Amino acid sequence: MSSQPPADDSVCKHPPGLMVPVIDRNRCEGKAACVTVCPRQVFTLGVLPLAGRTDLSLRGKVKGFVHGWRQAFTPNAGACEACGRCVEACPEGAIRLVRA
Repeated sequence: MSSQPPADDSVCKHPPGLMVPVIDRNRCEGKAACVTVCPRQVFTLGVLPLAGRTDLSLRGKVKGFVHGWRQAFTPNAGACEACGRCVEACPEGAIRLVRA
């Protein structure tokens, strides 16, 4: 049984790929709220690679270390239909939708 909510076309605001989620690496704590609420399976959780850590602010590095470098990733960003559930659900305010 999937933990993903069913796709609800009434909340989707744009055709797939017009808007994409962008994750602020300095804010993301990998809590998975975006993974849970996304009806299009845009997000996954993973570990931020060492190369991705060098550009973080001091605060971002501390948060990353404390949370085991777990972060959200968007391997399926092209499926995003800009429903905004991820933006609303993220407790760190780490996600925004931008035009692709």
